[in-house]
Amino acid sequence: MKKTLLLLVGIVLFFGISFAQEDEDAFKIREIYDVALTEGQCYDWLEYLTQKVGPRLSGSTGAAAAVEFGKQTFDKMGFDSVWLQPCMVPHWERGKPSSARIVNSGVIGTQELKVIALGGSGNSGALGVSAEVIEVKTIDEAKALGPRARGKIIFFNRPMDPKQISTFAAYGGAVDQRVHGPREVGVLGAVGAIVRSMTTRIDDVPHSGVTVFREETPIPAVAISTNDANMLSELLKKESVKINLQTNCEWLEDKLSYNVIGEIKGSEFPDEIILVGGHLDSWDVNQGAHDDGAGVVQSLEVINVFNKMGIKPKRTLRCVWFMNEENGQAGAKKYAEWSNAIPEKHIAAIESDRGGFTPRGFTTEADEKVYKTKFKTAKDWEALLGPYGLTISPGGSGADVTRLKPQMGLLFGLKPDSQRYFDYHHARNDVFENVNRRELELGAAAMSALVYLIDKHGL
Repeated sequence: MKKTLLLLVGIVLFFGISFAQEDEDAFKIREIYDVALTEGQCYDWLEYLTQKVGPRLSGSTGAAAAVEFGKQTFDKMGFDSVWLQPCMVPHWERGKPSSARIVNSGVIGTQELKVIALGGSGNSGALGVSAEVIEVKTIDEAKALGPRARGKIIFFNRPMDPKQISTFAAYGGAVDQRVHGPREVGVLGAVGAIVRSMTTRIDDVPHSGVTVFREETPIPAVAISTNDANMLSELLKKESVKINLQTNCEWLEDKLSYNVIGEIKGSEFPDEIILVGGHLDSWDVNQGAHDDGAGVVQSLEVINVFNKMGIKPKRTLRCVWFMNEENGQAGAKKYAEWSNAIPEKHIAAIESDRGGFTPRGFTTEADEKVYKTKFKTAKDWEALLGPYGLTISPGGSGADVTRLKPQMGLLFGLKPDSQRYFDYHHARNDVFENVNRRELELGAAAMSALVYLIDKHGL
């Protein structure tokens, strides 16, 4: 009888403590949201980064100014240490705006098309290149052209799949034609490439983004607006079309740049690191407000929230603003090479690089040896995060943190609502005015809440 009573008392005490801890965590997360939504600075930081610094393509003066802004801002945040981590980054310049003009149509005459050079495009020369256009939907279809591609401009026209609920899934299903298409037709002898913009919208705004060449001389490569892509496709059904394509791009010598890093040492487990971050660079045609100004300021807001709440982290908190995600990932490679070599122990790394929209949760990944166990621990926190509309699911982390897998931690990507992201991605309209303050702050609060749980309970 005594043993039974003692067992019952033990069970009551255990669950009482568990419920008390959950209540404490719930109250603390509520306070985190209150602070982030009333005392946050991320929107003001974003305004400065986008309006005062502006475009930040790797190797540019804007990127250098962004590093300096980051260093000065970090120095005011009460980190135990702040440093710049050097990395050599590619230096590509767009030059004067590109153009594409239909020159021989019997249906519409001559007509300018709305295009933008892809990052990594080659230079067409002063007079441009003029050639017949061949439309394809896939890279395999382009490769099958064989000798027919020689001397032609190849038009890749596969839309993002509108049936995909996640626009990131739609993007993933279409972006290979932009990243690899121009190179594949270049080796066949094509003189240029035109790629449908990566967006679900039908509009007049072309979207840039990287295209990758290796040892080959890059051919001129541009993105075309979705409206003009549809028009060109319809015209090609009626007649042969010749286009004059002009690009003014230039590859220069690699330049020295930096990741910006700040760290607060953990009071109990200083060797266990929780990283929050985003990428500091952006394309040169916009302010990089959603991609990825939102991510870098949200990651720093985590530190600001902890400071304002007087939370002394048990584990080391590290904020990293990575350089060169857009066209090389040199910053991510350098950070992972350094950290993995020590080796350090990142128990978690959280990247925000999907825009400053309403947060829906976090996606995760890890080495397969540890993923199942660590994911279960994080998944249990949905009871605390669910009231804020957040879930934790499989689905990857971020390009800048995924290389930390060898450290056997759990890697997260902030998952905002995706429906509007590709309206702005790599386009001229990715500007400060298109970021909603409250949505941005909610994302920062979500990251702060997750960091609080990881820091308190471990992973």
